[in-house]
Amino acid sequence: MKTSLICGGAGYIGSHMVRSLLDKGERVIVLDNLSTGRRDFVPAGALFIHGDIRDGELLDRVLTENDVNAVFLFASLIKVGESVSLPLAYYENNLVGALRVMESIVRCGTPHFIFSSSAAVYGEPVAVPITEDMPLRPTNPYGETKLAIEQMLRWASEAHGFTYGALRYFNACGAIEDATLGEVQEPETHLIPLVLDAAMGVNESISVFGDDYDTPDGTCVRDYVHVVDLALAHLLTLDALRSGGGSKIYNLGNGRGFSVKEVIEACRSVTGLPIKTVYAPRRAGDPARLVASSDRAKVELGWTPRYQSLESIVETAWRWHSKRRGG
Repeated sequence: MKTSLICGGAGYIGSHMVRSLLDKGERVIVLDNLSTGRRDFVPAGALFIHGDIRDGELLDRVLTENDVNAVFLFASLIKVGESVSLPLAYYENNLVGALRVMESIVRCGTPHFIFSSSAAVYGEPVAVPITEDMPLRPTNPYGETKLAIEQMLRWASEAHGFTYGALRYFNACGAIEDATLGEVQEPETHLIPLVLDAAMGVNESISVFGDDYDTPDGTCVRDYVHVVDLALAHLLTLDALRSGGGSKIYNLGNGRGFSVKEVIEACRSVTGLPIKTVYAPRRAGDPARLVASSDRAKVELGWTPRYQSLESIVETAWRWHSKRRGG
């Protein structure tokens, strides 16, 4: 039985990854400082360690005492707007944290590393759909930290012999089918949970920032990928690395875009509830369209997203949201 260490395994995507690894029969250790994660998100069967990824001595002890075969790094600050106002905090947590993890896996001889990267590394794309070989021009500190970590990974892996996968997510969303895990963010900034909050009356309305973009209905188009499909891509990447494959970078997206208006309509359809919308001016820096090409992951990993319709994604989010809000 191989052992994986999940840094940030008490968070949204990390906890779904823990569940997937446990279902696969993996031994799983979760390391999380609970600054944004939740202890109750760590699935039964995983060993939980309350600690920080910037603690090199703790990392060394966990890796060596448990003969860890692979490290997953989900621990990250993720709010783009906050990264602009607090850039040093993002460099300290994201970049320094990743550096400490890499130093530890080199010292301990851990062979595989899988990194939770982001579509933010592309910034304003030159074209859509976005492929992995397009220019990397992040427009905020959050995206800059993700790109810097990818660059560190490249040089460190070449120098020290470990292999890695860097997975560039687009908009992670949805929840596990049994509604035991899902998304919780305070304050909430992601579109689908905000729309569902408006449906439940937690918020009075949902704001639509701009309806005059060069898109079919005038609102921004984004690529939404289900969190369970993200976890599957991580499993497939781990299998590829363990089978002797080289280091790889993959986009992970649904492959098609949905507009803000389409998301709101899907939420109305799934919930059967009215949702009040309020139109507001564009936000600075919002591209009209961000859509992934995930062809590389599909061809090389055999990854096929299970949740391809917007309604199927929203249905899982609604089950979780209803349970969490007690409705």
